[in-house]
Amino acid sequence: MSEFNGKSVVVTGGASGIGAAIVREFHREGARVTILDLNPERAAAFAAELGERAFSGPVDVRDRASVQAAVDSVIAQQGGIDILCANAGVSTMQKSVDLTDEDWDFNMDVNAKGIFITNQLVVRHFLATGKKGVIVNTASLAAKVGAPLLAHYSASKFAVLGWTQGLAKELAPVGIRVNAVCPGFVRTSMQEREVIWEGELRGMTPEAVRAEYVSLTPMGRIEEPEDVAVVVKFLASDGARFMTGQGINVTGGIRMD
Repeated sequence: MSEFNGKSVVVTGGASGIGAAIVREFHREGARVTILDLNPERAAAFAAELGERAFSGPVDVRDRASVQAAVDSVIAQQGGIDILCANAGVSTMQKSVDLTDEDWDFNMDVNAKGIFITNQLVVRHFLATGKKGVIVNTASLAAKVGAPLLAHYSASKFAVLGWTQGLAKELAPVGIRVNAVCPGFVRTSMQEREVIWEGELRGMTPEAVRAEYVSLTPMGRIEEPEDVAVVVKFLASDGARFMTGQGINVTGGIRMD
């Protein structure tokens, strides 16, 4: 029997991309998985597809009241939360000199503030119940090294790692672990948009941009969401019981420190 059997796992941004792969991974392990997403219809359809032990709800991670309502609903429905995968994220792409305040705020609000709010509210639940819960935040390769045309996105993901480390140090004495994953070039709908944007900004075709991603990856292929999901599962497992405050690279060798 899996150690996740019957555990309550919450995944934000869980209806697509990396989030959906995380949901599937924990669901296969017998967990009760709640898919929280800005698109509640897509989340509900995904939960229906998975069937038993899959639940869904709406959330806008930028809005504290929305996150609080989602957390309260999960606690009422599931009796609590054991694992939070704070995965919701966005990107836009632009030369730094042409960035707008709206670009900056959008990335910061979802990627950084969203992590802060969801982590904080779930940690309050852990502390109130004495639960030794686990949090895994989705950061990025761009949280380790600044990315051209994604400086604002990089800034938001650097913030995720800083928050993860600080929170982990605060909570380690009470047995709550907080880690992050740093994916590379992952095949998602976000990447589909990004290769078009990058191609337009650099005068390249989307196919040439994606080929460059492969050439930059020592393992020689585009990363799949499932490559990230299995690492998230490990970080939530007892096998990672002495790991906290880490930003784990899942990049096929692009980043090795």
